[in-house]
Amino acid sequence: MKKNDLRNVIISLLSGAVSTLFILFLLLTFTDFLSPQNTNTVQVVKDITSTPVSIDYRLSEDLIVDIVEKASPAVVSIIITKDVPVLEQYYEDMRSPFDDFFFGGPSFNFQVPRYRDSGETEQKQIGGGSGFLVSSDGYLITNRHVVEQDNVDYTVILSDGSKYEAEIIDRDTFNDVAVLKIDEKNLKFLEFDDSDNIKVGQTAIVIGNPLLEFRNSVSVGIISGLSRSINASSGIFGKTELLEDVIQTDAAINPGNSGGPLLNLDGKVIGVNVAVANADNIGFSLPSNVVAPIFKSIKENGKIIRPYLGVRYVPINKAIKENNNLSVDYGVLVLRGEKIEDLAVIPGSPADKAGILENDIILEIDGIKLDENTSLARLISGKTVGDIIDLKVLSKGKEKTIKITLEALK
Repeated sequence: MKKNDLRNVIISLLSGAVSTLFILFLLLTFTDFLSPQNTNTVQVVKDITSTPVSIDYRLSEDLIVDIVEKASPAVVSIIITKDVPVLEQYYEDMRSPFDDFFFGGPSFNFQVPRYRDSGETEQKQIGGGSGFLVSSDGYLITNRHVVEQDNVDYTVILSDGSKYEAEIIDRDTFNDVAVLKIDEKNLKFLEFDDSDNIKVGQTAIVIGNPLLEFRNSVSVGIISGLSRSINASSGIFGKTELLEDVIQTDAAINPGNSGGPLLNLDGKVIGVNVAVANADNIGFSLPSNVVAPIFKSIKENGKIIRPYLGVRYVPINKAIKENNNLSVDYGVLVLRGEKIEDLAVIPGSPADKAGILENDIILEIDGIKLDENTSLARLISGKTVGDIIDLKVLSKGKEKTIKITLEALK
């Protein structure tokens, strides 16, 4: 065979091989593209040694839709109305003050519109918020600041549009929580979950009545932070209050969402929406473990009965430690108030019976350290009357543990 012929044969073989490989590559690529396991799926690598995990986002969407469908019938809108006077307009004849000066007497009159009480009244909406049912017989939770006004009417609107007059059972003077009741049976309701199990980054769902216009609106986000302390304004008479140990979320909470539920992916309540910061995507909710005991007290006693310890105190920080030569920079210092009658330990209180003394330092409650993120008042508010708690106390330089049975605040 001639050299030129041999070269042509080799070139032909190589070209055929390249063409075959290219066709195989196209077939494999096209087959992989059609594979159903790639639809709406991403690969998430937990670390460099772990096996990739496939997440189907359709499952997550279906789960949220299912939760919202089940929870929405238990979420209500609360409308506040009041009888207000009906004003009527009339016109009053007025004379120019310059008439006498320029013209030596009256020259012309003009009419000024005025308003006066017609003697009649009309119902007018003056506010509102959100809430959610917690029992089949009509008990519901909302914020205290939503139903703070007296001499007004409160109407609850369910997701199907039905309306009920609401009775205020009790308002919590310490937490921004109120319990209402409507006269109806066999209602859908939500259950509380343990807010101590919440993790930063987990999914959170908000359902409520934003801007008092869009009933049962839904927003989804994550838990952005825990154990926050904020100064919240109710918008009523300029009142503000300190809210401790609240949950931070980026799920949209707007005016009107107050009192609505914060749900987890089990469809249970982990918080009650209470405030929004003056910034985008920052909202706050009261933990369910604070709210659930309040409802339990209502069901058992017909009113909110709060457990109390019976001490006045000052939270300790580094500055107080240094200025007072204390041995610790956390806990609370049992201290009397400004008035002479404001004793450090209330006589006859659980603290008094357990032997707590002025200038003692309470370090822990049930093993939980009292610091800037965990207050004594918040821990006690999460307990119920009759609970036995363990206090670690620093008294006269020595640590000791004291058992105290909580009693009802009178």
